[in-house]
Amino acid sequence: MISQNEDFDHAPWDVGGGSDDDKLHEECGIFGVLGVRDAAATAALGLHALQHRGQEAVGITSFDGQEFYSRKGIGHVAANFSNISAIAELPGTMAAGHVRYSTTGGAGLRNVQPLFADLASGGFAIAHNGNISNAMFLKRDLVRKGAIFQSTSDTEVIIHLVATSRYPTLLDRFVDALRLVEGAYSLICMTPLGMIACRDPLGIRPLVMGKMGDAIVFASETVALDVVGADFVREIEPGELVQVDLDGNLSSHHPFGKTDARPCIFEHVYFSRPDSLMGGRSVYQVRKEIGAQLAIESPADADLVIPVPDSGVPAALGYAQASGIPFELGIIRSHYVGRTFIQPSDGARNADVKRKHNANRALVAGKRIVLIDDSIVRGTTSMKIVQMMRDAGASEVHFRVASPPTEHSCFYGVDTPERSKLLAARMDVKAMAEFIHADSLAFVSIDGLYRAVGEAQRNSARPQYCDACFSGEYPTRLTDLADRENPDQLSFPVDKVA
Repeated sequence: MISQNEDFDHAPWDVGGGSDDDKLHEECGIFGVLGVRDAAATAALGLHALQHRGQEAVGITSFDGQEFYSRKGIGHVAANFSNISAIAELPGTMAAGHVRYSTTGGAGLRNVQPLFADLASGGFAIAHNGNISNAMFLKRDLVRKGAIFQSTSDTEVIIHLVATSRYPTLLDRFVDALRLVEGAYSLICMTPLGMIACRDPLGIRPLVMGKMGDAIVFASETVALDVVGADFVREIEPGELVQVDLDGNLSSHHPFGKTDARPCIFEHVYFSRPDSLMGGRSVYQVRKEIGAQLAIESPADADLVIPVPDSGVPAALGYAQASGIPFELGIIRSHYVGRTFIQPSDGARNADVKRKHNANRALVAGKRIVLIDDSIVRGTTSMKIVQMMRDAGASEVHFRVASPPTEHSCFYGVDTPERSKLLAARMDVKAMAEFIHADSLAFVSIDGLYRAVGEAQRNSARPQYCDACFSGEYPTRLTDLADRENPDQLSFPVDKVA
C-alpha cells in the first residue's frame, strides 16, 4: 500500500514549494500541432510564447507516422530547443509540448511532460495543465491492482486509467478514464491515430484551437497561435474532446453533458499574457478595467500612479486614466534576472527584490504615490517594495491591489502557498496595511473584478468563474485533501468517483 505521505508533483496539499518569489504561478502551459512539416520546431516556438506559464522545465514529443520521439530538459525553451540538432531529434508532422513549474519534490526529468507510455493500442503521449485533486486516491487503488508508476506526476494516473479501461476504442477508454478524475485539466494527447485535446467539464484551465493552413494547433493561450502564425478558431469548450486524425479530419465530442463553465478568473488578473484573449476578451483591456474599478472603489489623494512591474502595468494605466492621476514608471525592473540566477541564502533573500526592481528615485522623491500590483500573496515582496519607495523619498505610499484578497489555496494547478502563509488568511486589510508599512491598502472587490470581465456582478448562487482563491468556494470535490485531513471519513469506492 502507498504511504499516505507520498506526494505527487501536483499534489493538492503540496502547495507553495515551487517558487521563492512572492507571486502565484501557473504550473504549466501546453501546445500541440498536427499537419505541419517539422512540427517540433513549431511546438518549440509555441512553447516559447507560453514560457511565462512555466520556467522550470520543458518537453516535446513528436510522431513521424511510425515512431514517437521525446526530448526533455530543465530550464527554458530557448536553452533546450534553440539549435537545429535538438529539433532534428524530433521528426514528424505531429508534436506536443509542455512547459512547467515544479512544486516541492517535483523537480527532475521524470516528471517533465509530455509523459509517454506504450499501451496495447500503441504509443500514448499526454501533456497536462491543471491538477487532479483525487490523484492520490486513484493511485492507491491502481497500485493495489498492480500498476507501477514511473513518476510522481498526477498526470500519470490518467495514463494508467486509460491502460486499464475495458472499453473497446482508445477514445472510449480515454473518456472512461476522465470520468474517474476530479479537478482541473486541459490535455493534449498524441496517439498513432492523431491528436486529442480536451478540457475538464468546468473549463477551469484554458485551451484554444487554431489553424495554420491545413494544420490544426492547440495551445493554452491565443498568444501562442499568434507567434506561430496560426489563426484563432475558437476555445475548446468545457467538457469537450476534440479529436483530429492524421489527415486533419476533426470531430468534437461532449461526453460529460452540458455544464456551467467555471474558468479560472485569475487568468485575467495575472496568469495569461496581456496580449492573449480569454473568453473572447482582451486580457490587457480587462486588466485596465480592473484598475479603473479599483480607482472608483478605492480612490487615493496622490501625485503619481506607479505600477509594480511588469504585471501591475495595465491595471495601473486603468487606475490612472479613471482617477486622473498621472501614470509614471517609478520602479524599473531588470529583465536580466532569471529565477535560477542565484539560489540565495536566507541572509541574502532581502536583496532579492533589489535585484529585480529599483526605485526611480528622481521621480519618486517627495511624491505621494499609489502603487498598483496584481495581488498580495505572502506580503513579503509588497513590504520590500513599499520600503523601497520610502527609501527613495516618497512622502506617502498607498497600495492598491488589482484582485480581491487571496485568502485560500488553489487546488487546480496553481503554485500557491499553504493557507497559513497567505497574508489575507491571517490578517484583515488594516493589519495587512500595517504589515507592509503602507499608508493605506485596498483591494478591488470581487464584484468589481466581475464587472471588469464583463459581468454585472458575481452570481453568488452559481459563480460564473472559479474564484476559490478569493471566496473559498471550490467548484469540485477535493478528495485527496479531505482524505488527508479526515482519512476515516472517506469511504466511497473508486468506481463511484465522478
